[in-house]
Amino acid sequence: MALTLFLLGALYVVLIVALLAAGTGAIFVAVIAGGLLLAQFFVSDKLALHAMGAREVTPEEAPELHAMVERLCVQADLPKPRVAVADTDMPNAFAIGRSPRNATVCATTGIMRILAPAELEGVLAHELTHVQNRDVLVMTIAGFFATVAAYIVQFGFFFGGGDGGDDDGDSFVILLLVSLAVYAISFFLMQALSRYREYAADRGSGIITGRPSALASALLKISGTMDRIPQRDLRATSELAAFYIFPPKAKAAVGTLFSTHPPMEKRIAALQRLESQLQGVPA
Repeated sequence: MALTLFLLGALYVVLIVALLAAGTGAIFVAVIAGGLLLAQFFVSDKLALHAMGAREVTPEEAPELHAMVERLCVQADLPKPRVAVADTDMPNAFAIGRSPRNATVCATTGIMRILAPAELEGVLAHELTHVQNRDVLVMTIAGFFATVAAYIVQFGFFFGGGDGGDDDGDSFVILLLVSLAVYAISFFLMQALSRYREYAADRGSGIITGRPSALASALLKISGTMDRIPQRDLRATSELAAFYIFPPKAKAAVGTLFSTHPPMEKRIAALQRLESQLQGVPA
């Protein structure tokens, strides 16, 4: 993860240099970048909940879910996040929020129906590990300049600057090519970073609950049930795929490089190794 973040940082330095070299003012770059970053920090969680049709629930509305989250937070030494429920048959869960103190953990009604209590605990512990590791903040910062690069590619003529002379034209073409390269390379690095954080969250779940096998069982159930969810429902939630414990269209991904999550078989194998380690059995 550290290596991937370093490579992303180096890539974004190249983008900033290209922006400045193309004649885009440093103040202009800072204002646009700062505005986009603040919007991602303070609005993205609300947009994610709205996109899922999720709503925050009180302990009176969902006593068992709240009790489970509270118990896991005590074990993980975390402040209790807000708890939300999304009314959908798709079995899934996700966590959002830039820090443990303003996080929200959301479970769907579908996942609460199909999982046993121990399995649901494993899923919620996975999401709480994302909160503990500040994964939403990491992914927001890591993906920020990729978003800027995408905007440059789509609306590049706004960044051309100058009076249309040959030098300005050359600078604009170079900026556009650099932005396209940054966007393409950062896409693959972001997918890799997303997969690494899923492994870390799986491991964190196993350590918090002491039962990695429960999460493995939950993942198998979720995977088997996902095939029965209508495609229109999966498409409607695909924008949030990176935040789910299991991506809605996992089997549609072409190769690991394009996936936000590790292959199911590798996740299960890693959890089985952790189970053996916790039980003191050689893997």
